[in-house]
Amino acid sequence: MTTEQPATAAIGDARPRIEGRLKVTGAARYAADEPAPDLAHGWMITATVARGRISAVDASAALGMPGVLGVLDHRNAPRLDPRAGNYFGPDGSLLLLQDDVVPYAGRPVVLVVAETPEQARAAAGAVVVTYEPYPHDVDFRLDHPAARPASTAFGPEADTGDIEVELAASAVVVDERYRTPEENCSAMEPHAATAWWQDGHLHAVDSNQGPFSVSQVLSTLFGVDRDHVHIRAEHVGGGFGAKGLCGPQMILAAMASRSFGRPVRVVLTREQVFLATALRPPTDQWLRIGADADGRLRAVHHRPAFALSPLAEYIEWCTEQAKTLYAAPAIRTELTAVPLDILPPSSTRGPGATPGSFALESAMDEVAERLGLDPLDLRLRNQPAVGPVSGRPFSSRRSVACLREGARRFGWAGRDHRPRTRREGRLLIGTGLAATCFSAGVFPSTASITAEADGTFTVAVGATDIGTGARTALTAVAADTLGVGTERIRIRIADSDLGMAWGAGGSRGTTSWSFAITQAAAKLRERLGDPARPVTATVDTTALIDYQPATERHTFSAVFAEVSVDPATGEVRVRRMLGMFAVGRVINPLLARSQVIGGMIMGLSMALHEEGVRDPATGRQVNPDFAGYHIAAHADVPDIEAEFVPDYEPQDPLGLNGLGEIGTAGTAAAIANAVWHATGVRQRTLPIRLDRVLEAEGAEVRGAVGVA
Repeated sequence: MTTEQPATAAIGDARPRIEGRLKVTGAARYAADEPAPDLAHGWMITATVARGRISAVDASAALGMPGVLGVLDHRNAPRLDPRAGNYFGPDGSLLLLQDDVVPYAGRPVVLVVAETPEQARAAAGAVVVTYEPYPHDVDFRLDHPAARPASTAFGPEADTGDIEVELAASAVVVDERYRTPEENCSAMEPHAATAWWQDGHLHAVDSNQGPFSVSQVLSTLFGVDRDHVHIRAEHVGGGFGAKGLCGPQMILAAMASRSFGRPVRVVLTREQVFLATALRPPTDQWLRIGADADGRLRAVHHRPAFALSPLAEYIEWCTEQAKTLYAAPAIRTELTAVPLDILPPSSTRGPGATPGSFALESAMDEVAERLGLDPLDLRLRNQPAVGPVSGRPFSSRRSVACLREGARRFGWAGRDHRPRTRREGRLLIGTGLAATCFSAGVFPSTASITAEADGTFTVAVGATDIGTGARTALTAVAADTLGVGTERIRIRIADSDLGMAWGAGGSRGTTSWSFAITQAAAKLRERLGDPARPVTATVDTTALIDYQPATERHTFSAVFAEVSVDPATGEVRVRRMLGMFAVGRVINPLLARSQVIGGMIMGLSMALHEEGVRDPATGRQVNPDFAGYHIAAHADVPDIEAEFVPDYEPQDPLGLNGLGEIGTAGTAAAIANAVWHATGVRQRTLPIRLDRVLEAEGAEVRGAVGVA
């Protein structure tokens, strides 16, 4: 093996995706493409009531239809272990077809299995499920009587200084509520799994973000050794959090395969994805910010609430920015959970940080407005030297660089900070900005590297590429750490048999897998002997990770947006956006830029379009499809520029940090702030719909002419 550094280091090079040709030619196989002999197909039926019990299931007509192998429901389905859970503890949403209880609308209650998907679907339409409905509660609000403090898995909430004293002494106080709706992850590939049992082993190709963690859940659910569960997720058509946990398609396919003794595939429809897989919960956030006349913050009080299901604990960590971004003598955060009869929420890209930053950065803009200050200057003069709550130093903090360089590139200087001052014909034009941060770090993973006799290296790590380009990035990391060219690296990922590994989530996938690869490479160098014999080194980084580091570790960004608003129609158009990001050392600028631009597009979609609507009478989502649930399309996406400020994370051996979610967080606030600058009316509820703009315009006109 040679240890000479290649002429051009792999890290920092813009390289196209390794699997790109497979995807654009249709050769890449996803979970629903896996060939299997004697394959059967399952079709899921979901509950139509928000709370109640199943009083009867009549499958007699379906069982007599062509190709039908059987029908599984709570009376005959395999029993599952109730101890199974997710990252936060036991999770009742995993216990499908175990009893007659209906805890939310959209709960899978029946699986019809047939020779073809068409036969299964037709037979599902013949199954009659009768319910006894119970009163349900989907009335989400901050002051809900069942509201309670949320879990503190991310550390204690902030309570520094005396909030009331500092607010009373402030020259300006913003005291407002900000609201965001339910949001669905809306990945292009619907959830799908192909499962089969062989000699007591469960095998599956599944669409998920972490094969190893999914194998752990299935091991508990079905009562088999973890080593007897083999999960692959070779290609995943997007996840955004909804595929971060073990999904219903995987559980039902495994149950059906065990029951009928043959491979079974379950593919969810788009409506079923909406109704039965994880979503971002709605939030209702109360913010009070006090500042002196010169713009120095005195107090930040952030009390956000989010909806929760009694079936599973979850944390929508909206308070991260309030504890990190700005210095103030008094900071208090109170994260609140509101249990409702809904599908258990889970992570959606930028969990907590995305809705939390909308509230905080909108409120910061309101402080600047009331003081007559430049919103950029307000943010710059309140930058903390150390963690505002923890008191710990930052490992790296390039927030100011993002703000200043972003302002320069965007042309912020010379902006008239008064609202409603710029017009183009009938259109009102405005600009806005937002800053944000996202927690960074690593989680345990294993990696193995084999030095082959032909001079190549096989790198095996249980990573998952959900469209991010992880294969390509990890190939570059392995080449750099081994000191060889990328053509000598073979990468194996996305298989639970490769060992424990963190999933693609929390913006910690690439950093966690890369850390394991660097440690395995160092160990391999120590073991190399006869170059003609393969040598393998394996590392588990669990014992190497410091879970309580002496410094705070975050990524930072600043997003700038320009919008036009038509006051006659209420239409808001984003004309251009710029994002500046500090995310540590960038492995592949081409793919990294694609990631943060994609994140900004999701933030645009959040600001203007996305809204899961729940019928209070039925408790059911009424727009579970792309006809009713709007996402940004090509025509909605403007000129977007994304760049990175020089950064290096000292806690990482390669200087890396995560970047998967920082692009989404902050974008909605920048757009909302630009809409205020254009119209002079603050939008505190997302999305910024036509009717909300028109109502605000009507109020503006009535106020101008003195009409109540």
